[in-house]
Amino acid sequence: MKKIVLIILGVIVALIASSITIGNITFNEKVKNEIGELFKSKEIIPEVVTETDIEGLPEPVQKWLKNSQIIGKERIFAVRLKQKGLIRTKEGQPWMPAEAEQYFTIDEPGFIWKTKVKMAPLLYLVGRDKYYEGKGDMLIKFIALITVVDARGKEIDQGTMVRYLGETVWFPTAVLSNYIEWESIDSNSARATMSYKGVTASAVFKFNENDEVISFVCKRYMTVDDQYSLENYSVNLKDYKELDGIRIPTKGEAVWNLKTGDFSVYQCEITEIEYNKPLLY
Repeated sequence: MKKIVLIILGVIVALIASSITIGNITFNEKVKNEIGELFKSKEIIPEVVTETDIEGLPEPVQKWLKNSQIIGKERIFAVRLKQKGLIRTKEGQPWMPAEAEQYFTIDEPGFIWKTKVKMAPLLYLVGRDKYYEGKGDMLIKFIALITVVDARGKEIDQGTMVRYLGETVWFPTAVLSNYIEWESIDSNSARATMSYKGVTASAVFKFNENDEVISFVCKRYMTVDDQYSLENYSVNLKDYKELDGIRIPTKGEAVWNLKTGDFSVYQCEITEIEYNKPLLY
């Protein structure tokens, strides 16, 4: 009897392992195809950024772009990067380590963010956040099998757009795109407004005395008890380094600035970035 029980348990374990393997293969193949679609027909001969290109922008934005070392460089039309960090979704929840890959296009703004989050030994989440043709799409699965989040709609469209806008700090020539307009605020801040495919989002970029972007502040939809709430959201940026010829912040912290206090949800570090290389890692 004991032997039969062990055999049954072995079969169950094998079936679970097989299902998880198939789930991972299916998820990875889906994301691979989406990245291929994102980068489709993205072989572009980019123009070189000149001083003239930044004329008319708010002064702190011009100083930041010069400090980023984009003058004399090719305009960026595609980006791929790797990052590591810590993530959580609820206040009081333990931080969970995460690793991610992200892919961007600029002429037609879009991105795909693929991550794996370790919850506990043998337990993990896989996730994909997508912004494509003006639409957002968030998918999260437990052990690549059980769907935890599958979200679309106007709130997700706004959230992914504002995320894209904030992450242009990693590929600064994107802020010269015709779908982004700038407005002066003062010597240390400027407002960027992005409009694309019928959706508009704005955010304030703040700069320090070293002509670096140190924070990004906006309104973004937050999910609260399965309902959306428009809340204050900010990303704090630091640790500037030259990567692939461009000077960018390599560390960031995403924070919901709620009436009840600040709630930090993601801390990340860029470990690798490559420009104008529209290929899958």
